[in-house]
Amino acid sequence: MPSTRNRVPAHTSDEINQRIQRETSRRVQYYDRHKDEISERLRALDEEWDIERAIECNASALAFTGVALAVTSDNKRWLILPALVTGFLFQHALQGWCPPVPILRRLGFRTVYEIDEERQALKALRGDYANVSTPELAMQAART
Repeated sequence: MPSTRNRVPAHTSDEINQRIQRETSRRVQYYDRHKDEISERLRALDEEWDIERAIECNASALAFTGVALAVTSDNKRWLILPALVTGFLFQHALQGWCPPVPILRRLGFRTVYEIDEERQALKALRGDYANVSTPELAMQAART
């Protein structure tokens, strides 16, 4: 079973993982040249939805819809929807994969660890940590 940190990337294509990493690196390089904007970016990162939050929101909306339709239409077959959704949510909790993961990853949703990697790199560039002077060193420091 993959670790919590790696379970979503382990079930994401290398192409998408690399794209997400490249985009993060590009942003860090941008903020290396625009250090006065780092604090604003850090605030934006605090508001960014990670993939777990998106999956939880999607699953709860679909499960609620299935229950509501079963009650209001008097057709119990709608209960299949929340049963499927909760099964997929359980699968995601264990393995890091469920049907929405590939779609959400293609849309750019990152794991909390990927978001935090950018956050730590920006803090390093801002001078919060000693001995970090380049975007490359900042990204290396963020990964450790």
